[in-house]
Amino acid sequence: MPKDTLANFKATFSSTTPPMDLSPYAKALWYAGKGDWNKSHEIVQDIEDRDAARIHAFLHRQEGDVSNARYWYNRAGTQMPDISLDKEWDALVLEYI
Repeated sequence: MPKDTLANFKATFSSTTPPMDLSPYAKALWYAGKGDWNKSHEIVQDIEDRDAARIHAFLHRQEGDVSNARYWYNRAGTQMPDISLDKEWDALVLEYI
């Protein structure tokens, strides 16, 4: 999927599978956006870089496990943002699509 808008990314939610050309990061965010926390977590949990750690942190924040989220934000080299989960998801999608 070429760099696109958030609205176009969300429009792909009508499909049962993510677009084929998504990076693992965008794919994890696609599943998170569709409400499949487990599939999203499965994608990022074994990737050893800051981008995956950042998404991993978001997922644990979304889950409500704040202490685990803080651990992953730290691994990503950032702090937990003081914004809503929806706004954080939007920002992550815009960064990774």
